[in-house]
Amino acid sequence: MTTPQPDADPRRGRWTDALAVLSFVLLACWVTARLWVDPANGVRDNRTDQAQFEWMMAHGARVVTDFAYPFTSDRMNVPDVVNLMANTSVLSISLPLSPITVWFGPRWSFLIFLTLGLAATGVAWYFLLSRVVVGARGPAWLGAGFCAFAPAMVSHANAHPNIVSQFVVPLIVWRTLRLAQPGRWLRNGLLLGLVIVWQAFLNLEILLMTALGLGVVVLALALGRPALRAAARPFAAGLGVAAVVAGVLLAYPLHVQFAGPGAYSGLSTLIRGYSTDLAAHLAWSRESVAGDARGSAPLVKNATEENAFFGWPLVVLVTALVWWLRRDAVVRGLAAVGVVFGLFSLGREIRFGGRDTGIPGPWAALEDLPVLHSVVPTRWSLALTPIIGVLLAFGADRARRLARRHPAARGQIRFATGTVLAMALLPILPTPLPATRLDPTPAFVTSGAWRPYVAGGRSIVTLPLPDTTYAVPLRWSAETRLDMPLARGYFLYPDTRPGAGRVALFTAPPRPTSTFFETVRRTDAVPPITPQDRVDAVDDLRHWRAGAVILDPRLPPAESLRRAMTELTGITPTRVGGVWLWDVRPLVD
Repeated sequence: MTTPQPDADPRRGRWTDALAVLSFVLLACWVTARLWVDPANGVRDNRTDQAQFEWMMAHGARVVTDFAYPFTSDRMNVPDVVNLMANTSVLSISLPLSPITVWFGPRWSFLIFLTLGLAATGVAWYFLLSRVVVGARGPAWLGAGFCAFAPAMVSHANAHPNIVSQFVVPLIVWRTLRLAQPGRWLRNGLLLGLVIVWQAFLNLEILLMTALGLGVVVLALALGRPALRAAARPFAAGLGVAAVVAGVLLAYPLHVQFAGPGAYSGLSTLIRGYSTDLAAHLAWSRESVAGDARGSAPLVKNATEENAFFGWPLVVLVTALVWWLRRDAVVRGLAAVGVVFGLFSLGREIRFGGRDTGIPGPWAALEDLPVLHSVVPTRWSLALTPIIGVLLAFGADRARRLARRHPAARGQIRFATGTVLAMALLPILPTPLPATRLDPTPAFVTSGAWRPYVAGGRSIVTLPLPDTTYAVPLRWSAETRLDMPLARGYFLYPDTRPGAGRVALFTAPPRPTSTFFETVRRTDAVPPITPQDRVDAVDDLRHWRAGAVILDPRLPPAESLRRAMTELTGITPTRVGGVWLWDVRPLVD
């Protein structure tokens, strides 16, 4: 690491810092601009996850205002619970933002979370790089900007605020490096343990990658810089303190996650098949200046998982930087982590150009291991973003020092540096996220007309039943501060069917009636209804403790769903507050 040089004019340094922070805020607002300019807009390419995170923000507010239990919730998936530790509950953000959620609504707290998450990530990396790693503000700004606004980050800004909010990662790196400070092992270990806990309640996947990556870099430093070995004792002592602090504070939440109600055993084989196409590293992201959806779609599962897409000029530049800076132990460590994580991201079978090659990837031997079976393989390439960002900062700083040592060639060095960086980075500059207008919440929800139907612990059943493709009811529930409980929902939950092995589904296990309505929705037709279908419907409504069934008539298959529900139950719906309403209390009592 580099010791920062004192600034000849401290005021100039402070102004530079302020401009750097402002630039990251402006870039974050640029990426999310279409969501800010119109309150009715939502993320076009991932409306379901936006609805889920709005629900999670409402849950955090409910924990603060109603002292609700934070780690599970019964406000969705009635009569069972949702294990929020095994889902993206983001308590470390939803709790502090609860005043925004209460006063302005969960949509605004979600948008603030998303926007400030991007900006804060850039700010945190900037101060780590400028104060600890390279010691120069210009290279630090360059590296931090890439860490926060690289194609992968902008891709995940499509309603994955927990992933783009990586501002705790630089803090973990900083506090880990401080463990080597003699005489302060207890204080440094305590602080590291606390930031680890903070990240654990934000995103455990990022925490796992950070821990593994840091371990490799620290090992590279120990081997490559013998002078640092004298700090092994305070480092080990502080690391032990951090492990104890984090272990104690996370022991119960992790017990709930892995052994509590709603705990699952790994992701499904389908999701674990989400890998990074080898050709994606050289391609352009759809949210970058040089890219579009037509070019990226064949190489990726969806718009939110473009975890590579660096473009071939940047790949060439990073390869050259590693070779140029290969004598630096940190660079060697970063390169090693990048190679390993890049190989992991290829999944169980390597794909190239959208086609399976038949060549097994290294991940095939690891994907069934505990903890690792819950990692989406393609996200290992997400960890390449901060690695490349730090390498860019190192390279720019080396060029800066080279220009200082050779005044006669300073102009040529700066021109060459600027040209190379422009060729590599201009094509991947981010564009604003695509937005779409969301349908207004029906008056039946906003007016509270649903309240009599949920008395006595009942729930509201929506048609279609919410799942990974239709999560609008989660937004409705969030706007009621989760006072309106839902049957089923969109969340990770174990498949409890015989032989399923409790792998994660994206909703509750299917029931006859949920499968029936999924068929109606998919085909836009009502299948023949048998007496057994009617018996199953009553049983399922009783299972869900249903007080009412509602249907948004604006949905394309609404007419088929309305006819199916009417024929299935024999109850004629009424139009109330912008929805079709079936009062099923007499049927299930």
